[in-house]
Amino acid sequence: LGESLRQETCWFGGRTRPAGIPLTLYGPHGVGKTHLLEGCAQALEQASEPGKIVCLTAEDFTNQFLQAMRQGKLSEFRRRFRSLTALLLDDLQFLEGKRATQEELVHTLEALTRHGRVFVATCDRHPRQARWSPELVDRLLGGAVWAVELPDVELRRRLYQAKAQELGLVLGSEVTDYLAQSVRGNVRELEGALYAIYHYATVHRQPITLPLAQQALGHWLRPNPGAVGLRDVERAVSRVLHLRPGVLRGRDKVRSASHPRMLAMYLARKHTGLPYSEIGRYFGGRNNSTVIAAERKVAG
Repeated sequence: LGESLRQETCWFGGRTRPAGIPLTLYGPHGVGKTHLLEGCAQALEQASEPGKIVCLTAEDFTNQFLQAMRQGKLSEFRRRFRSLTALLLDDLQFLEGKRATQEELVHTLEALTRHGRVFVATCDRHPRQARWSPELVDRLLGGAVWAVELPDVELRRRLYQAKAQELGLVLGSEVTDYLAQSVRGNVRELEGALYAIYHYATVHRQPITLPLAQQALGHWLRPNPGAVGLRDVERAVSRVLHLRPGVLRGRDKVRSASHPRMLAMYLARKHTGLPYSEIGRYFGGRNNSTVIAAERKVAG
């Protein structure tokens, strides 16, 4: 990942000189944002002097900032963080409601970008949806904001192959395809399904075959009766607002259709946990920004 970023994007202007454009990765929990951040840090450390690449959580950044304030060492704190080659912060949503830390981060970010340094952050939502200061949101939107979504079928298949190899398991193509098609969710859920099969095979002292995998996941895959899907949201909104079938998934932009559609997008995001792209495709082929705007407007 680091090599690809250095060669192919403007965040690393050539192989050695970073270009100082903030990058924010956002998405639901368990999709690998932290792994991506750590991968970036490891790649950068290989080409930088020791101590100039810092990767930590937003909570750790906050604690160090508050400690520096209490001990009267703010100048030392600022000198350290504003002279870094790269600062990578995980779980930036932690800063919501922490105005002083947000202001400090804004100034740190300005210093880093002014000198062409690297800043990468992860968050569980788009910066426009976060309750941060307008200044911090503006700085992040001045860079790139990339969505990290749930893995698709092909990626799930590759993840299962990699994880099985890590555990020393032999998974046939039938089992791998079954898992990739049947288990949908974040990476932790995928790992949970594989561990369930691994434990089941170990206890029963049997090789991992398709029938064994199906038996092991029989209860694990049983649908949750309380789970909400996009079709459930569509039906509920249409029923309560007396809309004819298909209105919410149509392209009509009149107020009587667009406002209920925004409400449906908001409820879908809140109750299904699906990515913006999938919600947008379902409700009339909208893009990510349309769903984000709808969520923000309804929440307001």
